[in-house]
Amino acid sequence: MIARSSKLRVRMASHALPLLLRLLQYVWALPNTLIGLLLVVLALLTRGGAQVIDGVVEGYGGLVGWALRRHPLIRGGVAAMTLGHVVVGIDRDRLARTRIHERVHVAQYGRWGPFFLPAYGASSLLCVVRKKDPYMDNVFEMEAYAVERERKARLT
Repeated sequence: MIARSSKLRVRMASHALPLLLRLLQYVWALPNTLIGLLLVVLALLTRGGAQVIDGVVEGYGGLVGWALRRHPLIRGGVAAMTLGHVVVGIDRDRLARTRIHERVHVAQYGRWGPFFLPAYGASSLLCVVRKKDPYMDNVFEMEAYAVERERKARLT
């Protein structure tokens, strides 16, 4: 009986570890997530929508969709943007199309936490200094596009 009980405790502890790590990632990225949640509220207040998919809050449309279409730093705007464990997009369709890419950014926030935005900005600035594209040559975007290509290739 004792041996069975200790095996059960070990098994329960091994299941708790991934949950604890995921919780820590949420807390680590919380400052950025809060900014994203404010954007989701803004989308909802301006006729947009929201959904939760795989533990990530997604907001779309409304004033947020309008602003993403006119992103001041990227010509032509952006389809979606990640802030912590929140992804905001122009509309539901674009969120679905960019989900693989944006989930890579969610994972990056899990690693970098509150340092993600400064690191992302520093990578873009370094690209400008090196006369490269501050978006496409940004190390965080390069990782996201590489993962996206790999996963899409596996699906075909």
